[in-house]
Amino acid sequence: MTVETEEETYTLDEVLAAITAAHRLILWNDETNTFEHVINCLIKHLQYTAAQAEKIAWKVHTEGKCTVLEGTYSEVDVYRKILKSEGLTVSIE
Repeated sequence: MTVETEEETYTLDEVLAAITAAHRLILWNDETNTFEHVINCLIKHLQYTAAQAEKIAWKVHTEGKCTVLEGTYSEVDVYRKILKSEGLTVSIE
């Protein structure tokens, strides 16, 4: 009796992605920021297009929150601080 096994191979990027826990930057709805301000911040700091930023702003308005960035904790935390300094309500999950 012969048993065949298959080996799975992974690239270094795939391995690193699997072991690096992804963190998400969440933008929350609030009663203080205007659509215009939120959209401008997303364009300025996260390089979203105007159409993408507007779509995110509407999702935040209707659903209460939206993920705006994923990455390592230190990458995401930089943008959390930037957006918070603009007065936006953000958190990391």
